[in-house]
Amino acid sequence: MADAIEPVDYATVRDTLLEASKRRGHLSYEQKMALQHAEWAASDDRVGFKTEAKVFAGLYKDLLEVEKLAKAPSIAAKIAEMMPTHAEELRAILASKRIAMDSGEIEAVIDIVRKQVA
Repeated sequence: MADAIEPVDYATVRDTLLEASKRRGHLSYEQKMALQHAEWAASDDRVGFKTEAKVFAGLYKDLLEVEKLAKAPSIAAKIAEMMPTHAEELRAILASKRIAMDSGEIEAVIDIVRKQVA
């Protein structure tokens, strides 16, 4: 089996590109654009609170313990990155992969997210 691909959050991308900029003294045009997007995506302008790599990692790990999300790690990563705090937001993410969850399961996932965010 091939090595599994680990998801990377925007905060990690931001931190990695900032570190590379300090080391090299410059970034390519593409790296600057990626840094600009990562800075916005990890800021409080996107989801209402600034995101950190350690929060993403903990949330992703906790979400993979949910049976239906363990079967869809890409959706668990998306939830960890978007940090939905309302059922409607979570349903929109789940709909992209047609993952069905009942209200109890959705509330359990929302509770996991709220515990990490708070």
